[in-house]
This record gives sequence, structure tokens and C-alpha cells, in this order.
Amino acid sequence: MNVLETEWWTMALAPEWWAEAEEDTICVGDYDDVGCIEISTLCKDQGEFNIAAVNEIAAAESQEVDDWQTRTLGEFEGICGTVSEEGMAIREWYVFRGKLLLFITYSCEQENKGMDDAAVDELLGTLMIVDPA
Repeated sequence: MNVLETEWWTMALAPEWWAEAEEDTICVGDYDDVGCIEISTLCKDQGEFNIAAVNEIAAAESQEVDDWQTRTLGEFEGICGTVSEEGMAIREWYVFRGKLLLFITYSCEQENKGMDDAAVDELLGTLMIVDPA
């Protein structure tokens, strides 16, 4: 396993997955081109996120998702939902820890829905906070 490390968080990356930074987003994909994970990080200057704030953000930003489920991804907690748009199957997560909020999407063509779910869950389950010390 390789380790993907940003300024704020890390994630284990299996050899069959690649990662690259695109502006404010980290893109992670598998070499089979089945789907792609995109991770955006929001860091508060003051205060911390809580589940109520995360629910509000998700409701405002992802109105097409109508069934949110609570999830823990590594050291982060939050919510996850699914939606289908324009032939794509999309999973979305809003997870937080302290002053960090991660918005994560995994998208693939509808015909590949579910194919990478276990691998994606395993990767996201390794999310850890970078120790600021």
C-alpha cells in the first residue's frame, strides 16, 4: 500500500489506484477506469464542525440526495448518500473531524454501479488526520 498525504489528512492507497491533485481537489482512480473518487477539503479558521452543520451543508449542496446515512470513514464521521445523474452512479460523503470537512464523491457509469464499492469503502476507511505537531 502507498500513502496519499495532504496537508490535512492521509489515506492508504492500494497499488491498483492512482492519485493526483487538481486545483482544490484530490482525484483517486483505479487503473481499470471503472470510477473516480474526488476529495475536497474545507478547513475552518475558527471553531469545529459538528453533525448538525454537516447535515445543513449536505442538504443545501446535494439536494438530489434524499436518504442520508451516518458513516464513519477512518477518523472522520458524517453522512453518505447516493444518487444517479445522467447515466452516472454517484456516492457522496460529507465527513468531518474537528475543523476539517471532507466532501467526497465516487462516480462511475451506471452499468458499473457497485463494482468498486468494497474497494472504495476500504480506501476511505483509512482516512486519518495529519498531526499538526
